[in-house]
Amino acid sequence: MTITIYHNNACGTSRKTLEAIRASGVEPEIVDYVKNPPTRAVLASMIAKAGLSTRAAMRDKGDLYVELGLADVSLTDDALLDAMMAHPILINRPFVVTPKGVRLCRPSELVQELL
Repeated sequence: MTITIYHNNACGTSRKTLEAIRASGVEPEIVDYVKNPPTRAVLASMIAKAGLSTRAAMRDKGDLYVELGLADVSLTDDALLDAMMAHPILINRPFVVTPKGVRLCRPSELVQELL
């Protein structure tokens, strides 16, 4: 099975998700999405396939979210995607992509649905 994890090693949830994938016997493709973000089309597709709103796929912790005024509910999905593309750290993590589907694995146990 091919598994891709959009990973940030600084994130405990992302590390736990990666451990769970490896424990299943699969070595995933690991994408450091902060250094190598997905394209806008790929990100939008992952969000849709995960059944999330664009806002739900955005990390709302940290100073950058506040500094950019991203809590403004009048912002469109396009504006939120623009912010995530300009600042990939705003993409919530970890997204996991498998033949069984796409999930934002928060909490990390959600990855079990895909294994």
